[in-house]
Amino acid sequence: MSGFRLNGRHVAGIFVGFFAVVIAVNVLMASYAIGGFGGTVVDNSYVASQRFNGWLAQARAQDALGWEAQAQIDPDRHLVLTLTGPQNAAVSAIAEHPLGKAADIVLHITRQADGRFRATMPLPPGRWLVRWTVRADRRAMRFVERQG
Repeated sequence: MSGFRLNGRHVAGIFVGFFAVVIAVNVLMASYAIGGFGGTVVDNSYVASQRFNGWLAQARAQDALGWEAQAQIDPDRHLVLTLTGPQNAAVSAIAEHPLGKAADIVLHITRQADGRFRATMPLPPGRWLVRWTVRADRRAMRFVERQG
């Protein structure tokens, strides 16, 4: 045998080490949680829940249009929207920081020669929620894309 004997000091060291690691991880995770969340998602969850069925009805009506949209960021960080459906669409977009740490950015969208829509200015680095609105023939489609 190696001659090692587990005694009280070893057990105390194991306990202290274990709880030190647990406390350190908890402090780290709490600091990430506090630093990464800038506010509420909805001000009143009860009111939001009352509007849920209306949001579902709007989503079904939007799906019935048959329009399809795909958004992406080009290498210069300009948002590009590829739209299938209406030929005479007008597109607008607003970029919002998901936690409200940066001001909203109203994006100016222009139609390109290939039929796609492109923002005139690049999107700043970071994560963004882009709220798109496509209007054509007195109908509208709205959707949100995560970018960044």
